[in-house]
Amino acid sequence: MEILIGTTAENKQIVLKNYIHGSPLETDLELKHGNQIKLEAPKGSNCVLMKNYYLSCDPYMRGRMQDFQRSYVPPFSPGSAIEGFGVSKVVDSDDPNFKRGDFVAGITNWEEYTLIHKTHQLRKIQKDDEIPISYHVGLLGMPGFTAYAGFYEVCEPKKGDYVYVSAASGAVGQLVGQLARLHGCYVVGSAGTSQKVELLKNRLGFNEAFNYKDEIDLEAALARYFPQGIDIYFDNVGGAMLDAALGNMRAHGRVAICGMVSQKSRTDTQTFRNMFAVISKRITIKGFLQSDFIDLYPRFLEDVTSYYKQGKIVYLEDIIDGLENAPAAFVRLFSGKNVGKQVIRLASE
Repeated sequence: MEILIGTTAENKQIVLKNYIHGSPLETDLELKHGNQIKLEAPKGSNCVLMKNYYLSCDPYMRGRMQDFQRSYVPPFSPGSAIEGFGVSKVVDSDDPNFKRGDFVAGITNWEEYTLIHKTHQLRKIQKDDEIPISYHVGLLGMPGFTAYAGFYEVCEPKKGDYVYVSAASGAVGQLVGQLARLHGCYVVGSAGTSQKVELLKNRLGFNEAFNYKDEIDLEAALARYFPQGIDIYFDNVGGAMLDAALGNMRAHGRVAICGMVSQKSRTDTQTFRNMFAVISKRITIKGFLQSDFIDLYPRFLEDVTSYYKQGKIVYLEDIIDGLENAPAAFVRLFSGKNVGKQVIRLASE
């Protein structure tokens, strides 16, 4: 349906009801009706008005649902629309770098239309019939770049390295494993269901995979899959899995700390038994943000696009339709129900 510039429309939003403690619930988010928006980018504003097509569900957003001031991003405000990465189409523009009809990727609100003031944070998308546009919040977006920068820059891989990836079927982990295989590494991943384990081995090309929920002793499980030890651990979960990995690292191993999804709802103190291995095995542990390596983004985009088109990598998406289903889609991340990158579709190209 054609959008008439200057008219007014209802702009449904997903808002945060209250700050949370522990794991998020669907009721922590609310679909808000009645908000009106004028469909134009005001003259002299240098703004861009966008219609949102795809919204990205990412684990880091749970941290923004808490009044937690030590994070690298500020918390959401109760009663206001939450924000995250998205793919959108320009409806109207007062910025000469964008024109009506352009598709862009960047930070947007969880709503039908968003007026963007910080247009420098938007990236124009070159549409490609071979690549779904939704991949720009996954494979070619923040999660994909996190995997690429984390593996190549933080892990410093060498051919023949033994690589372990936790949450390996998720938005980041699935690409880390495939990049490691392309680099000539031996790769094992863990996930939380037998379905995901089969996908890791049969679709994503991991050498081996296991269901961590089936293991009584995680350290013994890793010793079974890595009898010679682990050179690289790409950590998406933290906690007991990180401790188990430390107990199985080889000398001069590298641990890239990408996420701590197991820790954000904890209220007790986490005890690590294997920290001495950091000294005895001279292990490097490094946390990182993908934004630390933003200068690499053009190279990442070129490399990963090429790998995908050549059939060297695949990418799994889990798409939920409708803004009204956004709270349920988000909560799926923390119950393990999603398979691959969790995306909310508001409109089709």
